Amino acid sequence: MKKIFAFLIAVLAAFNLAQAQDTAATTQVAQWQYTAEKKSDGEFILHFKGTIDKGWQLFSTTMSDDDPNTRVVLDTAAAGAELLGIKESGKLDSRKEPLFDNLQIKYFENEVELLATVKVQPGATKVTGSVNYMALKGDEVAGPEEAPFRFNVDASGNLVSAAAGLQESGVAASSLKRSNIILDSPVNSCGGIGSEGKKSLWGIFVLGLLGGFIALLTPCVFPMIPLTVSFFTKKSGDKGKGVMNASLYGFFIFLVYILLSLPFHFLDSLNPEILNNISTNVWLNLFFFVVFIVFAISFFGYFEITLPSSLASKTDAKTGVGGIAGIFFMALTLALVSFSCTGPILGSLLAGSLSTDGGAMQLTAGMGGFGLALALPFAIFALFPGWLNSLPKSGGWLTTVKVVLGFLEVAMAIKFLSNADLVMHWGILKREVFFAIWIIVGICIVLYLFGKIRFPHDSPLKKLSTPRLVVALIFLAFTLYLIPGVTNTKYANRALISGFPPPLTYSIYGEEAAKGKGVEPNIVNDYEKALALAKAEGKPLLVDFTGWACVNCRKMEENVWPKSEVKTLIQKDFILVSLYVDDRKLLPEEAQFLFTSRNGNKKEIKTIGDKFATMQTENFSNNSQPFYVLISPDEKLLTKPVGYTPDERDYANWLKCGLDAFKSLN
Repeated sequence: MKKIFAFLIAVLAAFNLAQAQDTAATTQVAQWQYTAEKKSDGEFILHFKGTIDKGWQLFSTTMSDDDPNTRVVLDTAAAGAELLGIKESGKLDSRKEPLFDNLQIKYFENEVELLATVKVQPGATKVTGSVNYMALKGDEVAGPEEAPFRFNVDASGNLVSAAAGLQESGVAASSLKRSNIILDSPVNSCGGIGSEGKKSLWGIFVLGLLGGFIALLTPCVFPMIPLTVSFFTKKSGDKGKGVMNASLYGFFIFLVYILLSLPFHFLDSLNPEILNNISTNVWLNLFFFVVFIVFAISFFGYFEITLPSSLASKTDAKTGVGGIAGIFFMALTLALVSFSCTGPILGSLLAGSLSTDGGAMQLTAGMGGFGLALALPFAIFALFPGWLNSLPKSGGWLTTVKVVLGFLEVAMAIKFLSNADLVMHWGILKREVFFAIWIIVGICIVLYLFGKIRFPHDSPLKKLSTPRLVVALIFLAFTLYLIPGVTNTKYANRALISGFPPPLTYSIYGEEAAKGKGVEPNIVNDYEKALALAKAEGKPLLVDFTGWACVNCRKMEENVWPKSEVKTLIQKDFILVSLYVDDRKLLPEEAQFLFTSRNGNKKEIKTIGDKFATMQTENFSNNSQPFYVLISPDEKLLTKPVGYTPDERDYANWLKCGLDAFKSLN
């Protein structure tokens, strides 16, 4: 289990590295000073003088690319500059190093100076890059470390050293940590989060339970029920002991899935924004897209996906140790060998849980529901073994279930691709395109259930059974329900699946197509402009911390905001600003900075999402979306913030309470 947990943490950390990590302190074993010397028109010598910490040996630039070395690298974005050559000055030593298989290493101690000759093209305004170096101290290796540098081209055409990398800025920091917002002192005490989260935990638990029941109907799990129950009841000798062992087996199945969620609590404690960043990470969503397509092809019968046989064999070998430990390893073996069927369902649960309010607790609730659904049949049929006779026999219907799940995996894969498309604004999966693909998937399911499409291992459909017909008609009705989603009409808002497709504004018909179908914000992703507008119009501000990939955000926007009373209140009495915390669009270079959080950690603010996610956590000690705040134009908190509130009456009452608080201030 430790290896599994370590693997999960490593995978998530790798995908999240670029976007979810606070800026960590690195082992800087050399401090650098930068100057520039003009050699001729457009040609300069950059001097990098390094002071090396005592005991460290900094590798030479003459070491090959395959060996530890030091390099001066210009940024690829700095197209106006070209590196012509590099020299080094200082006491160069060399020796054979056992740590690198007696490689002849060249290095500097105490100090070194690198001289890089660069050609600067006319019109260039800056030269940026970094000194990338490695160093050695005993058995300890540092690097590759990056020491960024920046030279600006002044009015005379000379290079002037400037601060490189992101810098701290008091003005920029105050734009995030708003001194006037005092969380503990709202004008009115209405609102507050807490009950929403509890409902969400129960909701995700039920979804996990349903996912587990679906997994029971797959060929990897269903045939195991009678075999396992019979094994316990016959091996135990007496019924009481058999029931006890089967119940214990069921409990361990539940426990295994709970344990799988524990690494995410560890990640959550490291950084409160990390799980949201994981769920909206572009590369992770693209990874899930590919994985789900592969799972779908497997479900269609073209190949079989299994975990390494050695892993299952080692676990299975321990099932014979006897007693409680043996039963635990039997449960673990079931979880491993059924992975090809349960993996896609668990993947959907994983991604859905991390992207909603609740974070790691949400995932644990979902995993608990999934494990409980798998565990219940083993305990129930052990108590009532006669009921085993009422179970349908394994057969072709299990293959049908697996193929239908394959089509559903394709639909889920499109959701992950859509998440990546939204946060990066690629525009390849507009709302209508999303609906069109889902409609095609629905048609394929219906045709398959009617026997018009066949896959490997499928036998010709001789007779359409009643259950198969009912399921086909359900999918047909759902597919017909989706069709208005591709139109530019008032019926395009499909409330039943709100949150899964892109927002109404992300349309092939343009943003204008959303008008009249919902409530559009006065300002998007510009808090300062919204605050200025609130002051100009003398209205309170409704701050909507939202996300492009946030399902519950879309549910609020498409199911609650358009309701008559709520819509009138927002449009008439408030200035609405939507701040997207998962927007990966880079801020202008001059707007990027280094922020020190309230716990002392350094965080790079590079993207729009970085800015507003930090603003939410710093001012409101919350990192879930949707998250709604009512403040006056002078940033006085009017009510307690609220989260996902699906009851439009509750939401309207909260808005009215905030409006009353604003009026009392005036």
